[in-house]
Amino acid sequence: MSSLPFPLSTLGSDSRRLLHGRGGLYVALEHVAIDWFAPVLLVTLYADKETNSPLLQSILTEIKNTPAIAALVVQKRYLPKAPKSILYGKLPTQVFAEESGLRYHLNLDRNQNHGFFLDMKAGRDWVRSQASGQRVLNLFAYTCSLSVAAIAGGAESVLNLDMASNALSTGRRNHHLNFESALSEKARYLPHDLFKSWGRLVREAPYDLVLIDPPSQQGKSFQVEKDYPKILRRLPELITPQSHILACLNSPHHDESFLTNLFKDYHNLGRLSPSLGFEDSQPAAALKCISFAAG
Repeated sequence: MSSLPFPLSTLGSDSRRLLHGRGGLYVALEHVAIDWFAPVLLVTLYADKETNSPLLQSILTEIKNTPAIAALVVQKRYLPKAPKSILYGKLPTQVFAEESGLRYHLNLDRNQNHGFFLDMKAGRDWVRSQASGQRVLNLFAYTCSLSVAAIAGGAESVLNLDMASNALSTGRRNHHLNFESALSEKARYLPHDLFKSWGRLVREAPYDLVLIDPPSQQGKSFQVEKDYPKILRRLPELITPQSHILACLNSPHHDESFLTNLFKDYHNLGRLSPSLGFEDSQPAAALKCISFAAG
């Protein structure tokens, strides 16, 4: 029997979180996240604890009986630049996140973020179910996983905006990875600061579906309490009474009332259930994705 609080025997091909320590459901592992990106196991450590070495040793012991795992990558987020190291095996030349029949490029050999957030699976599934025939605006698009889901769901077009041009370049590659040219070209990319780009967005409005998934705090580029209200003030210029909005916020310091109060003039369609593997002992602090209707 495994000594780990998660199984390695039935990993499968779809990417998923195996252990969400930050959800507070695993005693002494609150600082640990373990993700599966076939064929790589990624362990992220958010603090330097005495329990880290025994945990990694337990994983290494289990890996010997799990041929599906080609490499074990450990990231130490508590250190400057969040370095990664390979603790076991050899990292394949290219590793993808696989989810619901779609694939996304990963950068598991680089420090900081690897380019794909597993906790947004529920959001991607929702977008895919809602996107048919829709003109979509994807704000804070990052590597465009929501856009890929929208195109897969039959969106008429998607405009992806993010101030990080490198992330949008990965987003473009993600579209070409999944679709032929005709579908890939339905996605466009705008590498600008949202708060300096309203004119372009308004000229191309209206949008049937607006996706808002900002970073909770990113230096001076986005501050939740100051900048989220700015989006709400301009939102009426971008939508019609029939439009829908997916508003997201991954900040432990704000519960869902922060969003529902901001969107008090919109019809609240409900908060999405957490993605599998991201159950949390304090749901109010976890990722919040709430859908709203304009009319």
